[in-house]
Amino acid sequence: QVQLVESGGGLVQPGGSLRLSCAASGFTFTVYYMSWYRQAPGKERELVAGITSSGGRTNYADSVKGRFTISRDNAKNTVYLQMNSLKPEDTAVYYCKAAGISDFWGQGTQVTVSS
Repeated sequence: QVQLVESGGGLVQPGGSLRLSCAASGFTFTVYYMSWYRQAPGKERELVAGITSSGGRTNYADSVKGRFTISRDNAKNTVYLQMNSLKPEDTAVYYCKAAGISDFWGQGTQVTVSS
């Protein structure tokens, strides 16, 4: 069955870094557009970053440009989100999403930025 399993979340101090991973299985990962979303308490889920199936094009929310980097390894069926210079406002549950013929979501991983 289809699975998207996020990992790498945790508690980090402001200015710190985290690397999220999303391991995919059960579908043809290499043809899917992959993205990361986040949802903070009391707020709507928002797009953070996306990457095309080949990895050749990426896009980012203005709030994370220059700090976050999305990448993928199609040989490992995994998409990553490198997060640097983290701020308290980056605190949220982070989800990966696969978009194609069907859309699939992971279960989310908590990121907390706090001193």
